[in-house]
Amino acid sequence: MLVAQRPQAAGQVRELEGVPAEHVDVMALERREPGQVLVAEVEAVRTELFDVGLIPGLLQTPEYARAVAYGHVQRGSIAPEQADERVAFLAERQAALVRPRPPMVFVVMDESCLHQQVGGPEVMDAQLQRLEEMARLPNWIIQVAPFSLGARRAFYLPVNLLTLADRSIVAYAESQAQGRVERETSFVVPMLTTYHQLQGEALSKAASVAKISQLRKGTP
Repeated sequence: MLVAQRPQAAGQVRELEGVPAEHVDVMALERREPGQVLVAEVEAVRTELFDVGLIPGLLQTPEYARAVAYGHVQRGSIAPEQADERVAFLAERQAALVRPRPPMVFVVMDESCLHQQVGGPEVMDAQLQRLEEMARLPNWIIQVAPFSLGARRAFYLPVNLLTLADRSIVAYAESQAQGRVERETSFVVPMLTTYHQLQGEALSKAASVAKISQLRKGTP
């Protein structure tokens, strides 16, 4: 079982075991064989994400990210310094996506992400506004998986699918205990197929943005 932790620099990554999923910062992993880098998030040319309960990190405002990180502090699971490091590193990850040839990023978020109150009304309003702004970018496709999907919702924990420049795909999925990175076809292809099925079931990009706008404005 392989799990990923924050790289020390772009393209420089470490292999760890037994790291809780909540401590995973980025999908980056290197095998023990020298120089064989499997994946670094900043190297992906296409990213496909699913999240539930919280806005995906790459879309979070600084205030929302800080509220999430300090929630862990309040529960005693990390120190304030660690929370600050998480917020700062998330900002670095977001900045790395802004480049001359940015990756395509596809996001399907469970509707619960929009309703979970994080940081108070002002933080949530700014966060929903950020989703609207990001959805207008040509390389971002944001969709909402509505509550009405019920049992048809394909995933119940976060999923990341990263397509690299050589077209290979690395899948990252979380369990309750830890994160798992895979590139075996027998694991990746079914997950990719399931993700695409979820995209088909989710609201369209336009309908998703409309739902986000309605929620932000407090209209039904």
